[in-house]
Amino acid sequence: MSQSDHSSSHEAQDPDRGRIGMWLFICTEVLLFGGLFLLYSVYRYRHGLAFHEASSELSRLAGTLNTLVLITSSLTAVLAVHSLKLGELRLARHFLAVTIGLGLVFLVVKGFEWGAKFEHGLYPGSAHLLSLDKGQILFFGLYFTMTGLHAIHIIVGMGILGYVLWRLRPAAAGGQPHILLENAGLFWHLVDVIWIFLFPLFYLIS
Repeated sequence: MSQSDHSSSHEAQDPDRGRIGMWLFICTEVLLFGGLFLLYSVYRYRHGLAFHEASSELSRLAGTLNTLVLITSSLTAVLAVHSLKLGELRLARHFLAVTIGLGLVFLVVKGFEWGAKFEHGLYPGSAHLLSLDKGQILFFGLYFTMTGLHAIHIIVGMGILGYVLWRLRPAAAGGQPHILLENAGLFWHLVDVIWIFLFPLFYLIS
């Protein structure tokens, strides 16, 4: 095999390698949050009433708003990938920027929500929280751990999408990174799906 043939073969395999690598990474993330969801299930089974009472301290309005924001951001991420495949570079950049903006909106809403909890003394290690029932302490411990970890993923996702947006600048239009955008979109969808599980677990306890 000539050097040029080997080079072409390597380039052809790169997209598949990238996709496989992303799916393997997603599997590790599923294991991480899956373990936390399992821990949540055990504690909720043992402290059902306390979890219900603690959940009433959360803002369903904020949780619902953030759910709608992330669902919309998944749509704009899909539209960005679709636009790039059609060769609409400017439109792809537009949808990508909107996706990043929606991620920022999510963080702002979450910031206000966390701020309200801190004002009421409901944060890890606070005297007020430690005076509550053990089940409520566990609830808020899991709430801050899981939503905080999710927020970190949102920030990382925004950074990845920002890098892709930079790669899609007109000056680099000759090398449109379709696979890079698709992998970034997969990560963003993962973040959205995790929130779809977090929302009912913490905000819709009946």
